[in-house]
Amino acid sequence: MIRDAMPNAFRPGDARLSERERSLVGRRQAVLGPAYRLFYERPLHIVRGEGVWLYDAEGTAYLDAYNNVASLGHCHPRVVEAVARQAAELATHTRYLHDGVLELAERLLATLPEAIGHVMFTCTGSEANDLALRLAFAATGGTGVIVTENAYHGVTLAVAGLSPSLGPGVPLGAHVRTVPAPDAARQADAGFAAAVAAAAADLQRHGIRPAALIVDTVFSSDGVFTDPPGFLAPAAEAIRAAGGLFIADEVQPGFGRTGEAMWGFVRHGVVPDMISMGKPMGNGYPVAALALRPELVEGFGARARYFNTFGGNAVAAAAALAVLEVIEAERVQANALTVGARLREDLRALAARFPRLGAVRGAGLFIGIDVEHPDSRAPDPVAAGRIVNGLREARVLISATGPLGHVLKIRPPLVFSEAHAALFLERIESVLVATG
Repeated sequence: MIRDAMPNAFRPGDARLSERERSLVGRRQAVLGPAYRLFYERPLHIVRGEGVWLYDAEGTAYLDAYNNVASLGHCHPRVVEAVARQAAELATHTRYLHDGVLELAERLLATLPEAIGHVMFTCTGSEANDLALRLAFAATGGTGVIVTENAYHGVTLAVAGLSPSLGPGVPLGAHVRTVPAPDAARQADAGFAAAVAAAAADLQRHGIRPAALIVDTVFSSDGVFTDPPGFLAPAAEAIRAAGGLFIADEVQPGFGRTGEAMWGFVRHGVVPDMISMGKPMGNGYPVAALALRPELVEGFGARARYFNTFGGNAVAAAAALAVLEVIEAERVQANALTVGARLREDLRALAARFPRLGAVRGAGLFIGIDVEHPDSRAPDPVAAGRIVNGLREARVLISATGPLGHVLKIRPPLVFSEAHAALFLERIESVLVATG
């Protein structure tokens, strides 16, 4: 039997549940089937969200230090109002002229390098990455794709086949090569680019023309690798030298998450050929997109039309425009920079006192912490699971990531304040004391 590769997954039978919880789990299994997963040893029954807080059916508040979709905070009133207003006026697709999708495209392009000139809208990041592959294959004539060893890029047939983090039950395509994540602790800046060049050469040796290197620019599923800034530029040069394109997957790091810039790739001084985005783009409303160099779609568009029934619809455009307005008006990117830097500093101080915590990595409000055996410094996913679930019982929500599930993944809404960070530090310290 193939073991579930998802960190922090609930496994039926592993926990004592209330009668209500058992009923809900049973209903899920009956109607949703076995492929769905829940978080935590004791799943949460969440019924409401507001700001950085989630509330369960009993009214208990949980500090949300994990959810990247509601990056402006749950149910942000400005986004809620924009969605409700537009839904009451018009909710239709992009085959009619409408100002909303055009204004959104113009606003997005204004945040991107000048070479990026078009935006194509989808509903999910998976669809955006799927579209990026179609365009890369058409533009290069190749099919070879290079990803990192524990990457996640989505759930369509095409991108699931280049998402190793989905586990051995989802085989990689024969046209896919993996490279180690760019861990500054074990390789020089040039190491990642050298690995990309070697993977491209291996594809060519097997008669497969390279089409793309696609990376999540904070390498979140690999364990959160953000430094040193600049290491992505040589890797982009390496894939282009092999005839392929560089695709920046900004579905998790985008929209101010890293604090230093609107997009994760900016920290590396590189201009991608294509940029996928999603998750926080609508603060809960499903909207995503692919931004790209115009020449990459020119030939494709002459031969084929693109249409997505719900991609870029009037309500989606209103939600995404409201998100951009809030990012600017409430200066959440600057908040992510300052609060995130202070939180990482405090977490490093905590790691110096608790030997189970190893390296603290991240940018802005995207943080990963290694959990290790104190003596051997080997990864300790069991201890990571205890910390994650201990925090859940302490009413703080995070999760785990990395190839072994041994990296604490801390990714709160961008409105996380210093007071929220102080509460988080207080709770994680108490859990570390309790778990040993």
